Amino acid sequence: MVRAQGKAKILGLGLDNDDEKTRVTKGPNFHLVGGSQETHECMQEKCIKFNEHLTAQGKQLEDLDRDEFSDIASECGMHIVTPRNKS
Repeated sequence: MVRAQGKAKILGLGLDNDDEKTRVTKGPNFHLVGGSQETHECMQEKCIKFNEHLTAQGKQLEDLDRDEFSDIASECGMHIVTPRNKS
């Protein structure tokens, strides 16, 4: 999850593109870039499911703490990359 100017977004990045097409999808709470057609569609489906969970709970992405975000993402089958602490 990325926060910019108080608004949170899920950033999806697909790295398995072999057909030289550029795929970009922007939706409520998410930006998706890259991937094969199959991967990109899978990312879209997972983000849509994530948004459905938010709607069902009456929450916005910005309202979630890290644990809530992780729980919903896990339910939707998302793979989360956690930033490393600088030390």
